[in-house]
Amino acid sequence: MLSNQKNKKPNEKNSKHITFALAGNANVGKSVIFNNLTGSNQIIGNWPGKTVDRAEGTLSFEGYEITVIDLPGIYSFSTFSMEEMVSRDYIALEKPDAVINVVDASVLERNLFFTLQLIEMQTPMVLCLNQIDVAKSKGMIIYKDKLQEALGIPVVFATATRGEGIYDLVKEAVKVATHKPKGKHLKYGKELEEKIQQLKQVIEKENLGLHYPARWLAIKLLEGDSEITKLASQKSKTVTEQTKLLAADLQNSCQEPCFSIIASERYALASQIAASALQQSEIWTTFSDKLEWLTTHRVLGYVTSIGVIAGLLLWTFFVGNALSGVISALLGQIQPVDPALSADQPLLAIIVNGVWGGLNAGLTLIVPFVIPFYLLLAVIEDSGILTRVAFMMDSAMHKIGLHGKALIPIILGYGCSVPAIHACKIMETRREQLLAAFAITFAPCSARTLVLFSMVGLFVGIHWALLLYVVDVAIIFALGKIAMKVVPGKSTGLIMEMSSFRMPSAKVVLKQTWTRTKSIIYIVFPIYMVGSALVQTLYVLNVLTPISDALSPLTVMWLGLPAAAGVLLILGTIRKEFVIVGAVALLGTSNLLVGFSPMQLVVMALVAMLYIPCISTMAIMGKQFGWKATAVITVANIAVALLVGGLAFRLLSLFV
Repeated sequence: MLSNQKNKKPNEKNSKHITFALAGNANVGKSVIFNNLTGSNQIIGNWPGKTVDRAEGTLSFEGYEITVIDLPGIYSFSTFSMEEMVSRDYIALEKPDAVINVVDASVLERNLFFTLQLIEMQTPMVLCLNQIDVAKSKGMIIYKDKLQEALGIPVVFATATRGEGIYDLVKEAVKVATHKPKGKHLKYGKELEEKIQQLKQVIEKENLGLHYPARWLAIKLLEGDSEITKLASQKSKTVTEQTKLLAADLQNSCQEPCFSIIASERYALASQIAASALQQSEIWTTFSDKLEWLTTHRVLGYVTSIGVIAGLLLWTFFVGNALSGVISALLGQIQPVDPALSADQPLLAIIVNGVWGGLNAGLTLIVPFVIPFYLLLAVIEDSGILTRVAFMMDSAMHKIGLHGKALIPIILGYGCSVPAIHACKIMETRREQLLAAFAITFAPCSARTLVLFSMVGLFVGIHWALLLYVVDVAIIFALGKIAMKVVPGKSTGLIMEMSSFRMPSAKVVLKQTWTRTKSIIYIVFPIYMVGSALVQTLYVLNVLTPISDALSPLTVMWLGLPAAAGVLLILGTIRKEFVIVGAVALLGTSNLLVGFSPMQLVVMALVAMLYIPCISTMAIMGKQFGWKATAVITVANIAVALLVGGLAFRLLSLFV
């Protein structure tokens, strides 16, 4: 029986406890399998001393308590990234009872390159051929028995999005974990294999005590792995000297660098194994192939990419607007406070009305827009369209010193800046991470989008809201070009896994949507209600007036806004939605035209969209990039917002 259980620390002495590690390339469905195994019973944190995410969960299976570790998606065990080092050290040093190597069955040969490296580590392993349905749709027939024989490890077919093959996968992994079958010794070309065996014998004789398999150490030393070379040199000069001799001999013989020789041997073996176990039946053009052509076409690809982004925004507005109208009509029938209470206890009435105002704002201005946005974003992500948009926008992103992969965290930034800043780690260099983060601080997150739609879309018109989006994109590109020249360094090329198109899984989409929106229920609503009540109380106690007066040279004279706008902008630094919550609390109604003219709503939304996202975003930027860089970006945000807002006010005064 397969089931999820609440987290509990397993008894290390209990022989019924085992550990699985999920390993594989990015975008092969590893996370879907992890979610299928562990359900909601997951802990997401960081690896000790690292900024790399660590996902861990537990399940029960036929009397076994199983801990599942989802390792980062990687392509090799090099030292080029922290994710690769974390994964290889966990497998080699922590020694999980079984490794489940998840591969995309539709690109078997390419994925086997990493599988061979896992086999080199002599780890007990099961090969999970995921997305087998996609492979079949491409006319691919994979012979499981032949693949098992060639690799010397068990193979399981799976379609994780439908939950198919998960039970068999766990059953096979438990068998591997408990019986520890002896793996097959895969050999490379004669010349390379001779050098590996010679160095392996020296390593075994020297007894380095590094806890890595001797054969794997020999391969990594010949490869020139910097971390392993450093460790080995501290243990034995003999191993270091012998490595240099053998590597030089191999390099002279093949007339190319050793790391290139070893990579070529792995690819050759992967190709040989895939060819022996794979048969391609009659090839026909599938709908997925047509969609691939459309989304990557040199002209039509740009049209579809712009259409996807515009469609996401339009969907959010129209669906959100419809939901907002329905909820507003229902809530409009409720009288929040008894008039008698207002007369007898005015302060209490204000607090209660403030709580009601916060709840009302959350239900009518927040929820209707956030949920549709995250729902469609999850569909775009799970279908594989998002990676094509990133690919097509690569040349445009190079204009601001980035490549197409940066579009992924930027689009995520349209949901929330915090995970988007965190996602900048997919960029290869610190310079690119910093430039992407800078762009994200100007991208309208869902909170800014709510301000935009609630202030402009609902009360001025959707065309004005979309115009502000166009202005925002133009500002991002203009500032990106400036930042690209200010921050030293060069841009790198785009290297990104293009996962196959697939029908989005309703389960995955709904889970992703819920994960992203549940903070509204758990955190935002209480904050809204308390914050709204506090704003109304401070307003009655005349605490807000001095603040408004102090900021009036900026808000009234430069931006042409009501004096109260200063307080709203300060509240917006905590959470952008507080601009709306504060306005509703101060005006006593969700009809913002009571206190703002249409032109003022446009300027207010524009300034709110451009100045610093929120304190949480600044905090994660400080942690990830340092406080000096964060301070510079914050000053730039505020300066640009005030400059653009003031210019917009003057232009609108002339033409509107």
